Amino acid sequence: MIDGIHGNPTVYLNGSWLPLSDAKVSVLDRGFIFGDGVYEVLPVYGGKPFRFQSHLSRLLRSLTAIRIQAPMPEHQWASLFAELITRGEGEDQFIYLQVTRGVAKRDHAFPGPEVRPTVFAMSSPFQRPAQAVRDSGVAVVSLPDERWLHCDIKSIALLGNVLARQAAVDRGAIEAVMFRDGFLTEGSASNIWMVKDGALHAPLKNHLILEGIRYGLLQELAERLQIPVQIRRIRQQEIAQADELMMTSATKEVLPIVRLDDQPVGHPQHRGHPGPVYKKIRQAYDALIDELRLARS
Repeated sequence: MIDGIHGNPTVYLNGSWLPLSDAKVSVLDRGFIFGDGVYEVLPVYGGKPFRFQSHLSRLLRSLTAIRIQAPMPEHQWASLFAELITRGEGEDQFIYLQVTRGVAKRDHAFPGPEVRPTVFAMSSPFQRPAQAVRDSGVAVVSLPDERWLHCDIKSIALLGNVLARQAAVDRGAIEAVMFRDGFLTEGSASNIWMVKDGALHAPLKNHLILEGIRYGLLQELAERLQIPVQIRRIRQQEIAQADELMMTSATKEVLPIVRLDDQPVGHPQHRGHPGPVYKKIRQAYDALIDELRLARS
């Protein structure tokens, strides 16, 4: 076991495939020194990447935002991910990809063009959320959003998110739901959704949140299910009075939030339990994954 990872999986580092135990990065890498880089997490079901193009587009947007030139063309990213899946363990996996500005003398300003980005990628077995969690829901806590103002960049500099998640864990919850100036932003590692009067509500897609791939996906599913969607600023007091709350992320998929700050969430008919809109969306989400698996067979 390597630092909590079973076995010694093969990983990709700067053009080479090698055991994880042999993968080394310089202490002068700007990802280590400054958190100067971006990352992506891609779920794989039945050996097939889920929404690959959307994840790749977000990666390229993040690289552009911090002025790192993409270290390989689009077709090479596809080949890299395919090789990771082949070398990975199990039919269901999640791929972690990180790109930093590279190794250079410590200086806040960007290094010259001769410095090449560091590219690291690995695949790990993916255990989908347990049925019991999907059926019973999860607890969250509310916190002020104290992070920087470029949350739309999938930056590896995640200390603010780490502190928020730990604050939730310290209070016996799975996630922190954050608010800036009295309005909902997102979770420490998830997007947050509210249901009110049968409609699905989400915060604005701007620099204050990272637009998860499931953000657009849930909009698609809601449209298919004829569930109205409203993208707007959501006040903190609305969250406390929501008919339903949900969280989405690559590894959590979509989960119902049934307790907020140790108080039950939801309409009186199902308070403290998953609601009907969640159940419809959950079923449609699972159907997409089933379709992906069948397409491979």
